[in-house]
Amino acid sequence: MLNLNLFKQTRVYQETKEEGKLEIVPKLVERGMSIQEIADVLELDTETIRKYLRQQ
Repeated sequence: MLNLNLFKQTRVYQETKEEGKLEIVPKLVERGMSIQEIADVLELDTETIRKYLRQQ
């Protein structure tokens, strides 16, 4: 049987999880949240948020 904890440790899972979080960044910016606040809420670093916003 597949061990779910092992799957959650894979790079694919982690990247997919991060991408899902990043999808809501534009809505949080529209609501006036700062990059630091967004990073805190999504448990991501501020540079990840900035990089995502530059690509948009």
